[in-house]
Amino acid sequence: MSDPTERVLELTRVFEAPRDLVFACMTEPAHLTHFWGPTGTHAPLEAIRVDPRPGGVFETVMVNDRDGARYPTQATYTEVTPPERLVWQEAHSGMTVALTFVDLGANRTEVRIRQTEVPDAAMSPDAQAGFRTSLDRFAAYLQALASSQ
Repeated sequence: MSDPTERVLELTRVFEAPRDLVFACMTEPAHLTHFWGPTGTHAPLEAIRVDPRPGGVFETVMVNDRDGARYPTQATYTEVTPPERLVWQEAHSGMTVALTFVDLGANRTEVRIRQTEVPDAAMSPDAQAGFRTSLDRFAAYLQALASSQ
């Protein structure tokens, strides 16, 4: 993680899956619905819109499993380079999210995440821990996909 005074967060994670699949999972609603959001939330398929091109939309709604609270995200893609890079900017917060997908070979992919102009609420240790559980869910989903093939 980066210096919180800069309102920048950086995280790198290696996934046991080929880069094309990892990229597809981040750009296709049928995949996103299985892992988007931290543990204790879900993202209904009907609430996900993805148009992965510069100027296209990225919209999701995370729903709290306990109380039904809804947390929408509306963003616009500013860069899409399959299967290497995705960048979007959130309309409500101004945060920019950049994902870089690095092919490590042997069906392994490193994902480098850089968030800038991060809202104060997302800088908290609890929010960062929740974000990491979302990545854990993503890893488990990728493992389930690999097991079913």
